[in-house]
Amino acid sequence: MPAASTTDALRIHLAYKPQPLRFGTSGRRGEVVHLTQLEIYTNVLAEIHYLQSLQRFEGGIQAGDDFYFAHDLRPSSTDFVENGRGGLCQAVEQALKDGGMRPINLGAIPTPALTYCALKNTKGSIMVTGSHIPFDRNGYKLNTSRGELLKKDEQPINDAVELTREELLAQPYAESLFDNQGIFRNAQSGLLPAAAEGKTAYIQRYLDFFEGETLQGMKLLAYQHSAVGRDLLVDILQKLGAEVTPAGRSETFVPIDTEAIDQAQLDTIQNLYSETGRTFDAVVSTDGDSDRPLLLAPEGDKLRFFSGDLLGMIVAEFLRTDSVVVPISTNDAIDRGPLASVTEPKTKIGSPYVIAGMQRAVTKGRHCVCGWEANGGFLTGSDIERNSNVLTALPTRDAMLPLLCALFAAHNRQITLPELFATLPHRFSRAALIRDFPRPTSMKIIERFSPPEAIMQEVWYHPDHIIVHDSNHATLEVTKPYAKQLDQIRRELQTVFSAESGFAPIARLNYTDGVRIIFANGDVAHFRPSGNADELRIYSVADKQERADAITGQGVAEPDGLLRRLERMV
Repeated sequence: MPAASTTDALRIHLAYKPQPLRFGTSGRRGEVVHLTQLEIYTNVLAEIHYLQSLQRFEGGIQAGDDFYFAHDLRPSSTDFVENGRGGLCQAVEQALKDGGMRPINLGAIPTPALTYCALKNTKGSIMVTGSHIPFDRNGYKLNTSRGELLKKDEQPINDAVELTREELLAQPYAESLFDNQGIFRNAQSGLLPAAAEGKTAYIQRYLDFFEGETLQGMKLLAYQHSAVGRDLLVDILQKLGAEVTPAGRSETFVPIDTEAIDQAQLDTIQNLYSETGRTFDAVVSTDGDSDRPLLLAPEGDKLRFFSGDLLGMIVAEFLRTDSVVVPISTNDAIDRGPLASVTEPKTKIGSPYVIAGMQRAVTKGRHCVCGWEANGGFLTGSDIERNSNVLTALPTRDAMLPLLCALFAAHNRQITLPELFATLPHRFSRAALIRDFPRPTSMKIIERFSPPEAIMQEVWYHPDHIIVHDSNHATLEVTKPYAKQLDQIRRELQTVFSAESGFAPIARLNYTDGVRIIFANGDVAHFRPSGNADELRIYSVADKQERADAITGQGVAEPDGLLRRLERMV
């Protein structure tokens, strides 16, 4: 076979098989081994063209506009790692320039800090981050000039990406920006100098909102690990009067999933706390890109972890919101307390769905709109006023606001955090996952236990009949064949979630996102594939924390846990 000529297309010269970067739950994620600069450049350039095609009121941008970008502390975000992969920010910066934009580097700052700065200036932005997912992955998140991309944007963007990909791969190799490894031929390792305006504006946002209040007297341990906002977290808390002790700083990236935090990570934090030989009111931290909070506090001689969905309830009550939007995976304590009357219909899992729900609430005339996810990331869909101070809307996950609100709520009432959380309805949750679980297998499991028609979103099982609702809670007709299929689904699930395994009979199934099982005694088990990685997740809710822990523990147990038994059925 003759050697490829430099006049041949780039695709002929590539020494690897390109793997397209896919949308996850929120943003694009992939394994670093597949994240060539060519792939990042292709996607970003296409997305810039897409945003330039939109009107301003739709979040559109114009050539020549400023366009902000920032990054987390993963090595591949700014540096080359194994096999010449990485350097994602360099690819983003070049794509922004070639797309006619004026890139502004805000450096290593939290995702919400970048988004806040960009939205304040009505500009687009990109955060290079893998968020909480494992070290061998990375990605980025694009924002329009009005906020996060929504699910409706994904298909037209994918179409634009395919056109751009074809154009770039069809270019003669001699004219291409890229070598046969998908790396810039004339790559410069440096980036534009980082501007401080993103960090400065984010700090001031919270100093202004909590003006007139203080955390003086509170002693906090800040678990820093490799969170991009680790120093900023300490800075804000100290400026608000708290005494803060940093601990656990790591120069090696530590992926922390605040939704499915495992016992090993909790043990690490407990050991850091114990090693200080001191007493603190709380331990505070965030995930890698600092858009998800992590909050623990001493209860007896152990630290207690507060799940993000309960933390969100504390924040919403503190802010006195009149509209709350949460995904279906959230702890159902929200349905049993004062927030029940202001809770909107629950959404699919992922910030784009929560944001769309907040937008609907605003159009209905709600004035103080917020939302959160089970990971604790808190979003504001409207401006919020408190003590004559205004917090402008920030419709993206934020870790700082929920941490501050919880701390102020406890401090102002002169109670401990465990006492504060004890004011919520007594429902407890936990999440866990199995990593390296092939997504096609996960999807087969979901399909296996899904109703015969997609419109069927909730199934209620009664002794002598079955009731089915759609997503608007309208009742659907259930034919005899459908009733038989739905009863069979319950019977098969009950062979796994069985009485022998400690489960009550299944009373209800919800299909908003994955399969959520509500048992007759009020226990909840919910399984679904992750949108960002090859992971199968299980969520639980129960009247006692020990029971919630036991359900997820059974779920991910090897080799014969609940999820593995479901796997063997497909």
